Parts: sequence; structure tokens; C-alpha cells
Amino acid sequence: MSAVFLPVFHHFENGNVFTGSAGLFRYKITPNVVMATPKEVDHAASSIKAEYWHGLLSYECSDIEGEKTFPMSPEGRTEMQSWLEQCL
Repeated sequence: MSAVFLPVFHHFENGNVFTGSAGLFRYKITPNVVMATPKEVDHAASSIKAEYWHGLLSYECSDIEGEKTFPMSPEGRTEMQSWLEQCL
């Protein structure tokens, strides 16, 4: 099992933000969804941004220690999870 939990890819594809933690490691995932049509995501133009910090404070009250943007794809989600786990 992974130390960093992420919801399924579809969660991000629908434009939902996600925050999580592993001990004092905190992270926030923010999708940038570009629509090709009213019902279809333009995956090539969309992305997912991951940010992390350590501590007890919320995102707004913390200094962000790192951030990286990934492709909007199942592979991008997997790459993001691996990157976050390396930053623990």
C-alpha cells in the first residue's frame, strides 16, 4: 500500500481539488481542467498541480516547500503519487 493516498483519476478529471496528509507531510492537488466540448475534457491541454509542505498548519498558513505540474492522465496521476512519496 502507498504512503500517499490519492483518489481515482476521475476525481481530478472532474475538476475536484484534493488535500491529504501522511504524518506531518501535507499535500494539495489542484486540477486545471480544459474542456474540449461541454462534456469532454481536453486531456492534452489539462494538467494536475501538486504542492506539499510539512507541519500542523493549513495550506493557507504554511510555506509551500515544493510544487510540480503533471499531465492530466492516469499515468500523470501515478507519476504525481510517486513524486509526492519521494518528498515525504
